[in-house]
Amino acid sequence: MPSGPYSDAQIDAALESLSDPERLRNAQDLVERAAPQLQRVLASALESGGWFGPAHEEQVRAAAEPEDAGERVRALRTLIAEETRVGMLVGVAVGYELAHELERPPTED
Repeated sequence: MPSGPYSDAQIDAALESLSDPERLRNAQDLVERAAPQLQRVLASALESGGWFGPAHEEQVRAAAEPEDAGERVRALRTLIAEETRVGMLVGVAVGYELAHELERPPTED
């Protein structure tokens, strides 16, 4: 199996195949079994990338500050959406590297 680089067409075809629920079942099972470890890796990656440092705390405070309830809700929704996108991107990177690790031949310990 080639390890990349992948063409846009290959990526599009692969993503399309993931829309089949049966195709995704094995990956979901693996993620469910590995969830605690994956959560630690994701948290570590987000922290080391500076996503949850002082800048993040400032964004949380800024989203909670507005007097106007509508503005506060909008700011909180924006913050949640941004955090979700970052978490997904880092999660995909972790998953991508996990797939590479699982493809490697076992080493003798």
